[in-house]
This record gives sequence, structure tokens and C-alpha cells, in this order.
Amino acid sequence: MSTLLLRLAAPIQSWGNDSRFEVRRTGKEPTKSGVIGLLAAALGRSRADSLDDLCSLRFGVRVDQEGQLLRDFHTARRDSKTSYVTTRYYLCDAVFLVGLESKDETLLRKLDHALQSPVYPLFLGRRSCPPTLPITLGIRDGSLMDVLNAEPWIASEWIQRKYQNRRPALRLITDAGCGGRNMGMVRDLPVTFNLSARSYAYRELEEHQSVIPPEKFHDPMAELE
Repeated sequence: MSTLLLRLAAPIQSWGNDSRFEVRRTGKEPTKSGVIGLLAAALGRSRADSLDDLCSLRFGVRVDQEGQLLRDFHTARRDSKTSYVTTRYYLCDAVFLVGLESKDETLLRKLDHALQSPVYPLFLGRRSCPPTLPITLGIRDGSLMDVLNAEPWIASEWIQRKYQNRRPALRLITDAGCGGRNMGMVRDLPVTFNLSARSYAYRELEEHQSVIPPEKFHDPMAELE
């Protein structure tokens, strides 16, 4: 069993799974459909291509840095005389560690390579949200939970400095079957991205806590105290 790790970080991200009409919301962490869309774009797949291999990956997200909610307003035009305002929500300065587990290491290596040299531009939920690099952190031996719990904390340095003497508990959201607290169902498993027949299936979520030892930083200002 192997797990591919992704680092999803950007000034703004938006992971909607229940947006309707003029209000476009975002979840607190990446959706599986959003990450599968990212992978499909990196591979160069069309909207009509099968997603079965990507949907079969066991998916988990460790929230290394909680984002701040931003509300923005966009003016859109229906025609030359009529316009309307849409409300869009984003996560600012969030950092996520995403794990994708599979027995097929060949597939994981293919995804790892594609994310380093993507066919199509990559974005974090919405086209206005390009990611910062690196996106892929490579492949680790081990199960999804073991790898997500063992990986060093990737929050911003200024956040990590606040926890030099503490061990922060991080939220960890996974597919069902990992031994966590059941969070119910969410409809974010894509069946197809085809614009004429776009559809999603439900998946079951679990929540866990992951305690990561904080990194030790050298603080040059401390030498002056």
C-alpha cells in the first residue's frame, strides 16, 4: 500500500459542494471532487473521460492551517442591459496535506509526474485560485492514516512558531473505513464532469485528530533577550 501526498496551498482557495445560483460557498477543506478535477487536469483528460481509477483512490485531508473565510462580490451580465451580483466565498491562507492511497503504485507515480508537468492549468477549486508550489510531495510507503499522521507539519513558519512549546491537534477528514468519527454523507464523488451530463455520487466521511510534533526553529531575536 502506498500514498501520494499533495500540498494544497494558495492565497485563496474555494471548495464548493453545495453552491446554488448566485451564492458560491466553500467548504473548510478540499473536496474529493475538486482534487479529482485537479488530477484529471494534470493528466490532460477531457470532461468525457472515465474517472473510475481516480475515484477509487482512498482520500484524506489533514488541515495543517485553517483558512480565513473571505466573501467577495462579482457583477455578472445576463445581456447588454441586465446585470446581477453574485456572492463568492474563499478560504485565505489555508494549507492542506492531502493523501491519496492506492495499491496501484504505477497509477500514483503517473499522477506524481503529471502534477509536476500538468497538461492543463491547475487550480484549487476555482480558476481564480492557482496553487503555490510544490503541489506534490511524493509517494510514501504505508496506509493513508499512517502516512498522514507521520508527515511533518507544513503550516506556514509563523504559525509553527506559535506552537514551539505545544503539540497542536489537527483536523483530519478521510473516506469511511479509517476508524474515525462518522460525519455522514457528502455528494462530492464525481461520476462524470461532462457538461451535458455532470453528476456526482455520495461518499461517507470520517473525522480524526492528528497530533504533529512542532518543528524547532532558530529565533535570532531570542539571542538578544
